Amino acid sequence: MLTYVGKGYSQAFIDNYDRVIARLAAGEEIIIGQGPDEICQPLLETADPHCHNDSVVERDAQALHDVGKLLGQSLQFGDRIKISLPTLEHLRHAFVGGMTRSACAGCEWFDLCTAVSTGGYNGAKLYIVE
Repeated sequence: MLTYVGKGYSQAFIDNYDRVIARLAAGEEIIIGQGPDEICQPLLETADPHCHNDSVVERDAQALHDVGKLLGQSLQFGDRIKISLPTLEHLRHAFVGGMTRSACAGCEWFDLCTAVSTGGYNGAKLYIVE
């Protein structure tokens, strides 16, 4: 979510992601899910969605660990996080610094996320107004 700039697997995926990002920007909490989540929903309607692959499950677990460590919390699936502006800035700083990127290895979006983060998150759709 930190580097989402409106690109994705399909127009349905992008439209759905835009709706989720708008809700988060409006203050909705993130529920940490296990397995395919609301963002993945349009992909589940395609043949052979990658959302169920072991690599995705492993990346989710690694990201949960890294973000929990960064936030000083023992995060579990099912926990809720509200993203404040300071939290968003902290997460983005850690991401661009590589502190929360171990889950990104092998991801097809790695280069795009790197470009967005090293470009100051220019064009990123998640913003928080406080």
